[in-house]
Amino acid sequence: MIFQKLAAPKYFYPFAGKLLPWVTGLCIITLLAGLYQGLFVAPPDYQQGETVRIMFVHVPAAWMSMFVYAMMAGACAIGLVWKIRLTDTFVTACAPIGASFTLIALITGSLWGKPMWGTWWEWDARLTSELILLFLYLGFMALQSAIDDPRRAARAGAILILVGVINLPVIHYSVEWWNTLHQPASVARVDGPTIHSSILIPLLVMATAFKLLFISVVLVRMRTAILENESDSRWLQEQGA
Repeated sequence: MIFQKLAAPKYFYPFAGKLLPWVTGLCIITLLAGLYQGLFVAPPDYQQGETVRIMFVHVPAAWMSMFVYAMMAGACAIGLVWKIRLTDTFVTACAPIGASFTLIALITGSLWGKPMWGTWWEWDARLTSELILLFLYLGFMALQSAIDDPRRAARAGAILILVGVINLPVIHYSVEWWNTLHQPASVARVDGPTIHSSILIPLLVMATAFKLLFISVVLVRMRTAILENESDSRWLQEQGA
């Protein structure tokens, strides 16, 4: 099967190299379109005014912070069960990207919260659980750096990531389980989104751009890691890498 074949660095490396320019190009186009729509086309909110424009970065970044972690957890589970080495490379490549999205979500959330709530930070359930997510990313990277043996580091990191998965539903449902400053979900709803299309469309475009950005960066990081780990491999030398 094609997925089993791509699990080998020998085949994944050239495949990622061919895919990267296309994903990067789509990312740039989508990001520029999303920023233009969010900053210049979308109308100001009747309550938040121009401050609403922060959401076009904040919300997609928050979504990506959870998405990347979920991808890491899935890869960790696959790596532990089927012993696929490339999953370790993927997880390690994802961690700084996920941490960056989480940090962006926290910073933009503070910038948004100051004019709306009158404070830069509040120990709100969602804010606190998002901060815990950042610590999980940082803890994973610290654990990887602290263990010299790559296999032991991968196993220990995988266990940490899988244990931390419990934080994802806490982040998502915190606005329903507790009385928080955050508003309830307005996009991912059974009865459909509750926000106007003039705001929803640029928000979804930015979310797409952030996903493409994630794919682009993770491909670059994985190819770099393969170059480092497989430097003595004959197949890599034959490709002239």
